[in-house]
Amino acid sequence: MHIVAPALILSVRPHGEHGAIVRALTPADGMQPGYVRGGRSRVLRPVLQPANAVLGEWRARTGEQLASLTVELIESRAALHGDPLAAAALSWVTALTATALPEAQPYPRLYEALDGVIGALAAAPSARGWLPGLIRYELLVLAELGFGLALDRCVVTGERGVFDLVSPRSGGAVSRAAAGTYAGRMLRLPPFLLGGSQSPDWPDLFDGMRLTGHFLDRDILADRREDVGAARQRLTARLKRAVA
Repeated sequence: MHIVAPALILSVRPHGEHGAIVRALTPADGMQPGYVRGGRSRVLRPVLQPANAVLGEWRARTGEQLASLTVELIESRAALHGDPLAAAALSWVTALTATALPEAQPYPRLYEALDGVIGALAAAPSARGWLPGLIRYELLVLAELGFGLALDRCVVTGERGVFDLVSPRSGGAVSRAAAGTYAGRMLRLPPFLLGGSQSPDWPDLFDGMRLTGHFLDRDILADRREDVGAARQRLTARLKRAVA
């Protein structure tokens, strides 16, 4: 096995005295793990940071063997790790991706979307500039893994339209008339997730996070929730402090 590809670093785990096992997302070869010799060295630690863009080269004699990996830095996101809010967002999206995706299966749309979220974090002056993209990325993760939400048709009546409620069971949109007395049990669907306002207010953003968080916890993370749930909780707490 021999792969040379641009990649986004997702996770880094120490291995042995000096090495590291790295998971990185490539455009055409999906998430690829690899062993980086000297990955804990002073030279390579700044390169092997989650969200950094690198050129990776994986080599292995067989497909079952953990590949050796060498990396060349393309773009550092070190400055983002110095900002508590941006760092929490990076920690969450990279941990989600590393946990949710199976290895070696291509997800080019997720690669492009994740790169876009990281770029927005670097460019946007405030969280309101990048948080909508992060929430849309969470929706895309659900869709790409087979758990997409049906938001253009009422799951009860079959009617097409624009709705603002989602069933927490089916993941389908529900009209208020069809929800009736159960409306209070539904999840709110904010307009920006339907192509509406591109500058959503904070209540809409937090509603979006509740929506995606519910289905990520149930359908994607399940028993792995403790491993990555803390990252999303830190992000939510820091966002609430920023708003306050």
